[in-house]
Amino acid sequence: MDRTRPIRQGRGRTAARWLLALAYFVAGVLHLAAPAPFLGIMPDVVPWPEAVVALTGIAEILGAIGMVQPVSGRLRKAAAVGLALYAVCVFPANINHFAMDMGLADHGLGLAYHLPRMVAQPVLVWLALWSGGVMDWPWRRRTG
Repeated sequence: MDRTRPIRQGRGRTAARWLLALAYFVAGVLHLAAPAPFLGIMPDVVPWPEAVVALTGIAEILGAIGMVQPVSGRLRKAAAVGLALYAVCVFPANINHFAMDMGLADHGLGLAYHLPRMVAQPVLVWLALWSGGVMDWPWRRRTG
């Protein structure tokens, strides 16, 4: 990949970036305003769960702002990498939520909720990196 030329932002990539930023911003606000559901799915091994939920909310909000700010492409890419890493780091909580629900007699939210959520996590990682201009995969930049 030629790193000397900036990755051009097409309409689809820009729209995806804004939608992802909106989703992360809303999720961040919910983490801060109504932390109970997030605390309920936190694995027991996580220390200081209230602080972790608050910090994840702040990370989501800052990442969302970084993705859509118009000043710095480098900051946008850093925010994209941050949100991708965030999606990887919260995956254990999603797995824990899945396991907790499947252990309930009524299966909680059930497979119709959890299976798409499991599949969506790697897609969110890719979407952050692609929409933030960090990578072009699976599309390649045309040269020449």
